[in-house]
Amino acid sequence: MKVVSSDIVISAVKPEQYPETDLPEFALAGRSNVGKSSFINKMLNRKGLARISSKPGKTQTLNFYLINEILHFVDVPGYGYAKVSKTERAAWGRMIETYFTTREQLRAVVLIVDLRHPPTADDVMMYDFLKHYEIPCIVIATKADKIPKGKWQKHLKVTRETLALDKNDHMIVFSSETGEGKDKAWSLLQSYM
Repeated sequence: MKVVSSDIVISAVKPEQYPETDLPEFALAGRSNVGKSSFINKMLNRKGLARISSKPGKTQTLNFYLINEILHFVDVPGYGYAKVSKTERAAWGRMIETYFTTREQLRAVVLIVDLRHPPTADDVMMYDFLKHYEIPCIVIATKADKIPKGKWQKHLKVTRETLALDKNDHMIVFSSETGEGKDKAWSLLQSYM
């Protein structure tokens, strides 16, 4: 897909703040510092649209990005970051759960994991949550440029096994540095629209 326009339209914390449209939405989930902002910026050909922070845990709202006036990316707070209070984490959890389980426009969740490392317990919990609620999931294994291409399959196997990936769920090797996987990701997302 050729992205000609993209903008953040609202940062929401509760359903009444969500955009009032019927446009398909794709939520982006992943642990803090996994590269969600880099993924968004690469997919949208925009350098600083999603702010990349050296401090994990910066996203504290559901950030809705309108793309080509035809769909939304929804960046949700990263999980697994210790420096956030338990109360705050619980509030984020409720906010994300409400969005994931009640939003009719949600077509799929893009679960971003780091290809270099096995998925964390939090990644597995998020994947299990999505499976439990029968929410379509696309796994994006990012930071592929940090691993020799010859080792990708080995790392993908570990990711697949750790998540107990459903054979119907897709996993794409991605790099926000090289653009690896970008076209594949777009064509997969479009298949859900």
